Amino acid sequence: MSSSYCSALTLLTMSSSSSSTPSTSSSSTLPKLPLKPIPGDYGLPFFGPIKDRYNYFYNQGKDEFFKTRIQDYNSTVFRTNMPPGSFIASNPKVIAVLDAVSFPVLFDTSKVEKRNVLDGTYMPSTSFTGGYRVCAYLDPSEPNHASLKRFFLSLLSSRHHKFIPLFQNHLSDLFLNLETEISKNGKADFNTPSDDMSFKFVFSLFCGSENTSLGSKGPNLVAVWLAPQLAPQITLGSPKLLSFAEDFLLHTFSYPAFLVKSAYNKLYDAFYESSASVLDEAENSFGIPRDEACHNLLFLACFNAFGGMKLLFPALIKWVGSAGEDLHRQLRNEIRAVVKENDGNVTFSALDKMTLTKSVVYEALRIEPPVPFQYGKAKEDIVVHSHDAAFEIKKGEMIFGYQPFATKDPKIFENPEEFVGHRFVGEGEKLLKYVYWSNGRETDDPTVENKQCAGRDLVLLMSRLMLVEFFLRYDTCTVDVTKVLLGASVTFKTLIKAS
Repeated sequence: MSSSYCSALTLLTMSSSSSSTPSTSSSSTLPKLPLKPIPGDYGLPFFGPIKDRYNYFYNQGKDEFFKTRIQDYNSTVFRTNMPPGSFIASNPKVIAVLDAVSFPVLFDTSKVEKRNVLDGTYMPSTSFTGGYRVCAYLDPSEPNHASLKRFFLSLLSSRHHKFIPLFQNHLSDLFLNLETEISKNGKADFNTPSDDMSFKFVFSLFCGSENTSLGSKGPNLVAVWLAPQLAPQITLGSPKLLSFAEDFLLHTFSYPAFLVKSAYNKLYDAFYESSASVLDEAENSFGIPRDEACHNLLFLACFNAFGGMKLLFPALIKWVGSAGEDLHRQLRNEIRAVVKENDGNVTFSALDKMTLTKSVVYEALRIEPPVPFQYGKAKEDIVVHSHDAAFEIKKGEMIFGYQPFATKDPKIFENPEEFVGHRFVGEGEKLLKYVYWSNGRETDDPTVENKQCAGRDLVLLMSRLMLVEFFLRYDTCTVDVTKVLLGASVTFKTLIKAS
């Protein structure tokens, strides 16, 4: 999903390539702010990154890690180290930008380089992706980026007519499974059947056919393949006594790709066998070698699309389910009224008329974005603005953004920690330029020149469609929510069918 971004408050920098003067934003769009040195430090070599890593994972936790530094430095822009640090990452030093004004510098690919920064200060071996640097690791300045992203955008465009009916069919199976589970056990886990549904939908959509070779193993194979790539970014929540062992196992060295080669090969073979026409198109219309196209298609489908749904759908149901009967009543009234006016059909135009439903999806993406981290390396000396100061970042320095802080900026959003379903209705639509979940502003669009998610519109559509199909089928629900390794685990306690 990709896009461009504009805002009177953003700090994006206008450079003069013929001068050593740091690039900065036009004076007509930015207030005069004092240029301050960036606070913070990196500590002692080797030991500083380890200390920060322990604070980040074990002593404080990531939110408290950032909060305490904002308070200590009285600044939302500061220097720190980011995990995993020594041995895995050659340089853990970053400049954090943690407010709604400074964060969007990470979207300006004329000012920041996005080469090999998908996972932050380290990049997993290309052996995990068939020996290729797939599109997600490419900077837009690299020739392959344009051809691959055009291929992705063309593929999504060609599937446009399938989005709604295909997802409706898979949602119907999901809801039937949930009803059966509640009837049998008095409760129903949402995450596992949602993952199964999401993988089947993604495979059908991108490959153009139902897969039979993987059966129900798809989600587990993806989890096995991704685990060693993402291990340096996570903690298992081990007791403090075991934190040293966990830190050594997860954050000290990279795991080789051969450990998950079998799982990846099964995924690759399934995609290669089931997407012949898609790969023909990549080869003949975009000049992408068939093998490279398939590795990129697999990454797009399994890492970007399925991986995003695995986090997003439980988060969406968590927030909506926990919001209570009042929001449920408003949603079902809006959804059923619009569908009735549309002769009982759910169409693109009908979905667009559901203003509260759209707002609820945006709010879920604002308060709990599925991809919380963004990285980029300064291409030149630039000046970045926060709400109350300007800071010079030198060429080659790594910039890091933690999105939940930017999209819960109290100077932009009222009651930012609260889930407010109607936040983006009416005048609230003006706040959409501060919703950044897609690696870009919600008011911008994906292009081959930026790194915004190519499937942004598809994600929004599926999220709205999930709510629409849910409230056409049910009046209300109650849920239990617990925190898991990545995101939330949701259990339905009740599902009250539509009256």
